[in-house]
Amino acid sequence: MKKIVILGGGFGGLYTALRLIDLHWSQQPQITIIDKNDRFVFSPLLYELITEEMQSWEIAPHYSDLLANTPIQYIQDTVTDINLTNKEVILTNSRVSYDRLVVALGGITPDDMVKGAKEYAIPFRSLENAYRLKEKLRTLENSDKEFIRVAVVGGGYSGVELGLKIADRLGKRGKIRIIDRGNDILTNSPEFNRKTSKNALLDRKIWLDLETNIVEIEENQISIEYKNKIDTIPVDIVLWTVGTKPVKIINKLPLPQDSQGKIKINPYLQVENHPEISSIGDLVECKDQDGKILPNTAQVAFQQSDYCAWNIWASIEDKPLLPFQYQPLGEMLALGKDNATLSGLGISLNGDLAYLARRLVYLYRLPTFEHQLAVAFNWITNPIASFIKN
Repeated sequence: MKKIVILGGGFGGLYTALRLIDLHWSQQPQITIIDKNDRFVFSPLLYELITEEMQSWEIAPHYSDLLANTPIQYIQDTVTDINLTNKEVILTNSRVSYDRLVVALGGITPDDMVKGAKEYAIPFRSLENAYRLKEKLRTLENSDKEFIRVAVVGGGYSGVELGLKIADRLGKRGKIRIIDRGNDILTNSPEFNRKTSKNALLDRKIWLDLETNIVEIEENQISIEYKNKIDTIPVDIVLWTVGTKPVKIINKLPLPQDSQGKIKINPYLQVENHPEISSIGDLVECKDQDGKILPNTAQVAFQQSDYCAWNIWASIEDKPLLPFQYQPLGEMLALGKDNATLSGLGISLNGDLAYLARRLVYLYRLPTFEHQLAVAFNWITNPIASFIKN
């Protein structure tokens, strides 16, 4: 029996595993996911925790629950090394052998770019980050502060969505600013989404500090530089949404890497000179058919997982491999509570209809049919329960 080991249970790793069990095998392989966490996080919906539009079990189900009715084995442990000669993954507590390996360990938010970022800023990519932010907001809401000042560093998708969700939660008490060193927000977004997002920010009086650098972050203040002038402003919360870099363990693994520390892959998502190993997600620099570098988003990892699973199957079943071809399916952003914008495939929507469409698309993309049913049932029954209660 062939052994397929997947390092990382995020979008790339988990969805590769789920796709593998759907393929027709001459002999079903043993599939194992290894992740240091006990939950999968559906990151595009993580913002809904801040406004309590969704519950943590919906967005971050336990692997043990997700994989209960599948043949996929789950091991909660930390990867420390890979023995390429013996085809073994070395974990904290054991070793696991493989015939095919998928390295999809994900990325982290870089916090070493600015003094004080690691100590005082809150990133937003994990369930723990969301809990920390919610607790901080709850404490401030229960204080006697007239205003709650929030600085969001980064004017990309995460920064804009987070700023708007917090604005809707805090209402008039919120004094929110988004700080970005570029000359615009959402620079890679379709024009419709960028314009709609700017209107949403304007409606909530969220201040934009563009072409602005962060000099230093302290416990209750932040220093910013604009046109060679440095200002220090008071803050209660600093949120750090400034991109992604590979997890630290990647630097220690014996795999070919580029100057950015990302694993080198070929068009089939296989690691250079190691066809038995694939790598996807935040760890690689992946390009589309035109040679354009693709962003590290859930949509890209979602599509990579299909090709990754197919090529692993093809390599074992002696079938032709498929080069990765990205299909842009559009873009959706949450614009506060019960509001969103959507652009793609010739359609542009905003407001309630876009919010509903976004919810339905993400419901469909939740990892297993059983989890989709549970979440859908909760969405349907919650409004009914609220109506009866009132």
